[in-house]
Amino acid sequence: MNNGNDDKNALVYLLAGFGLGALVGALAGLLFAPKAGNEMREELGGKMKDLKGKTEDWISEQRAKRLPGKNAEEIGV
Repeated sequence: MNNGNDDKNALVYLLAGFGLGALVGALAGLLFAPKAGNEMREELGGKMKDLKGKTEDWISEQRAKRLPGKNAEEIGV
């Protein structure tokens, strides 16, 4: 009876797996790239800040989608 819900959950897990794989691959590429230590740390720091910002934006969007009758301030975003 919950087939629709199970399909949505499976898709979410599939996409999360692809995202995690892409993140691990990108990190491995950065770590094995021939760059100086300071340069690598600066680049990793910048990428982590970008990722954090994108993640916070995505979480805000998901919260807004789940609670369409409330604005962002009311749900603590």
